[in-house]
Amino acid sequence: MLRIAVPNKGSLADTAAEMLSEAGYIGRRDPKDLHVIDPQNDVEFFYLRPKDIATYVGSGALDVGITGRDLLFDARMPGAREIEELGFGGSTFRFAGPPGRFSKIEDLEGLRVATAYPGLVDAFLDDHGVAVDLVPLDGAVESAVRLGVADAVADVVSTGTTLKQAGLEIFGPVILESEAVLISAPIEVEGTDTLLRRLRGVLVARRYVLIDYDLPAQLVDEAVAIAPGIESPTISPLRDPSWVAVRVMSPRKGVNQVMDALYAIGARAILVTAIHNARL
Repeated sequence: MLRIAVPNKGSLADTAAEMLSEAGYIGRRDPKDLHVIDPQNDVEFFYLRPKDIATYVGSGALDVGITGRDLLFDARMPGAREIEELGFGGSTFRFAGPPGRFSKIEDLEGLRVATAYPGLVDAFLDDHGVAVDLVPLDGAVESAVRLGVADAVADVVSTGTTLKQAGLEIFGPVILESEAVLISAPIEVEGTDTLLRRLRGVLVARRYVLIDYDLPAQLVDEAVAIAPGIESPTISPLRDPSWVAVRVMSPRKGVNQVMDALYAIGARAILVTAIHNARL
């Protein structure tokens, strides 16, 4: 039975649960449940703190898990490895400090840096040959400089508004571009391929739609240039031999622009259909 670690709370929990449900797995009905068995799919789920998932998987106690790349790197568990990006929970990690004080990470040498991800930041600074005094915090990292416990911070950045409100500015290189990932134990267990294939099907369904349209046959090459599909469009004859029906998978993002372009060259009866799941 495949043992899967799932975030029990936090920003990754709800979307991870939705993905697994869309992939055909049974989830927990009560948010307090920490262990759920899905006998039909021969898996069992363990709902854990997101920060602990890489440790459980890396040690081999569990087979696979869903967590953030940042948490995987922060755990520094050599046995845990990323096997698939899951397309949600994106975040960027940067350094920030008082305006004008820092311009590069070498300026941090010998100073105090506050972060909620000491393993991640320590590894990054080691790679760049910079030694600092790390100040581990569990939250509200942006307040560390103002309160005098650190000279700079390393934290998640989205718009940068929170850091600016705390009187800080971003400097230096990006520490990490993170998102939710599927991770695996050192030894791959039977059932991992099925889970991975199902999750990839959910990702395809979320990223793509089906476009159906009718088109004068002589315009097929122009239409395929606009919407080439993943492999190749399906083209079927219509009763009128001068027209064909076309079906193609197209990225969900920008689909309205694709429809406009197809209509402009002469396509008609253009329909867009959501994909609920896929196997490619």
